Amino acid sequence: MNYDRIYQYRFKNVDNKKKNIVWKGVSNYICNKYFNEAQKLLDPAGGLCEFINHAPVSEKWTIDLFEDVKQHANDDIKVIIGDNLKVEIPENYFDGVFVSNFLEHLHSQEEVAHFLGRMQKCLRSKGKIVIMGPNFKYTYREYFDFADHSVVLSELGVAEHLYGAGYSVKHIFPKFLPLSFRSGGFLPVNDFTTKVYLQTKLCWNILGKQFLVVGEKP
Repeated sequence: MNYDRIYQYRFKNVDNKKKNIVWKGVSNYICNKYFNEAQKLLDPAGGLCEFINHAPVSEKWTIDLFEDVKQHANDDIKVIIGDNLKVEIPENYFDGVFVSNFLEHLHSQEEVAHFLGRMQKCLRSKGKIVIMGPNFKYTYREYFDFADHSVVLSELGVAEHLYGAGYSVKHIFPKFLPLSFRSGGFLPVNDFTTKVYLQTKLCWNILGKQFLVVGEKP
């Protein structure tokens, strides 16, 4: 699958300035709410590094299959190129792991379990994992409009996966963000409206189509 061309097509009409504003707000919200004492943070599916670039922590890592990630990562981010199901990463090291819009790209539920098990090993005790992704319950009409979506997941399925991988499940939100930046869910976009949205769960319930699930390593 040619991911570069797929993503080029997918985001051709997306306003990157607005997208960056939203991700800055999301990163700060997630870090302050769930990684508030974290110093070492891993984003194991870096992509354009929109989350990890803005994360207010002292040590930041990301993993991606493609060298292009280095063009997007800030200089203070340690970049690992490779398959996050296989690459060597330190165990019992990170305070937090953030996974965004990745699990649905894996090829099976078994791969989801394997990936979450690897993330559990790399977290220190009491470290947290925060997972965001499209909730099939609310996106079944659009879920497979994305060529790289393979695994069907809901917030409850992800929670079961987390528990099965050895985490305790701390928070489950069926609805968090809109499905995508091409869906128009964040218009108009600026720092103020993004902040209001993130702090108003009523907005999540109206516009949200992605789950947010938080687990903790014992």
